[in-house]
Formats: sequence, structure tokens, C-alpha cells
Amino acid sequence: MDDAKEAGEGDRHSHSTAPAAFRAAVEALRASRLRPQIEIEQTKAPQRLAPYAYALEAAVVDGDQDLADGRLVLLHDPSGHDAWRGTFRLVTLVRAELEPEMAADPLLPEVCWSWLTGAFQARGLSYGEPSGTVTRASSHYFGGLSERPAASQIEIRASWTPREGLGGVPDTAAHLASWCDLLAQIAGLPPAGPGDASVVTLPQRRDPQSR
Repeated sequence: MDDAKEAGEGDRHSHSTAPAAFRAAVEALRASRLRPQIEIEQTKAPQRLAPYAYALEAAVVDGDQDLADGRLVLLHDPSGHDAWRGTFRLVTLVRAELEPEMAADPLLPEVCWSWLTGAFQARGLSYGEPSGTVTRASSHYFGGLSERPAASQIEIRASWTPREGLGGVPDTAAHLASWCDLLAQIAGLPPAGPGDASVVTLPQRRDPQSR
């Protein structure tokens, strides 16, 4: 099972002896300030992907409507990982409902992947070993459900290695901001302006988790 698929599964027990680099990376996530339309909280982290993991889930909300939702997992293996080419890895799942005309665009998967890489580029982030899939699905209803209109959904599963900075700690706050840019774009929100003050601090919940 690949990183992006397993990122939605499992749980871990809190561990107070997590490496300093991992704790610093998690604290940067907790201190991040995000757009008010994005509701985010800590959630259960996967069990088998790495010795240490921390997970967030988010939704883009407009009134009582969820426009998009996603999950972001920070993984850390102090011994390094050959496939990652580093000691940290970020894994995501992002989903959104689509308008019919957008769902019919044959280039939609390529466009959605470019939204992810473009979000990194817009913030000048350095990363490596990107991997992922873009899946488009349609639902048609019959019988007792035939009055429901057809629905389409896009799903992005991806993982990448954030480049490590001072003390071996990646800029997880900037990667979280880029991920939120992707969520906002797939939900159809306008870009946030530079220095946008209408942001909120990420709620702090449980401790970093480890195996």
C-alpha cells in the first residue's frame, strides 16, 4: 500500500520522547495561521508508515456547505528512508465535488496535479520525490434515487519530501500553507492576498504521536 493510501488509516499512541526535529516540525504546524474558511484539527495518524507521525484533517466551509476536504500527514523516520531521500515525508488526500462542465474536461487530472506543484512554487518551497494520483469519479442515481442529479468528485492522493532546514527540520508551516492553498483552489475560493490578516491560528490538540 502506498503512502497516500495508508495515510487515511490507523492510530498511534502518544510518545513524549519523539526526536527534537519531529517535535519542532509538529509545533510549526500547530502554530500556523490559516484562512478562516478552512476548518482544521488534529486527527489520528497512520500506524505503519513511519516511526513518528502527526496528522491533520481540514475542510473548506462556506456557510453549512463543505466545498472540499482533506488530510495531511507528517511522517518522520530518523534513520532516513530510501524512497523519500530524507527523514521527513508529507502525505495528503484531498477531495472535492465538481461542477459538471469541469468534470468533463479531459485535462482535469493534469490541471489538478499542477495546482499541487504550483502551490509549492508560489511559496518558493523546495521539495523532492513527488508521487501521487488524481482520480475523477462520477455517480449516477437510479430507482428510488433517480431524482438526484449526477455528481462528480475529484480526489488527489500525493506525497512529497520537504527539504530539511536548520537542525534537520523542514518548513512544515509553509508546506501546510501551500496545502491549504490547494484546498482553497480545488474548492473554488479566490487566492488569499499577501499578508492577509483574516487568518486563524491552528487549534492545538493532542501530543505528537509515535509507534
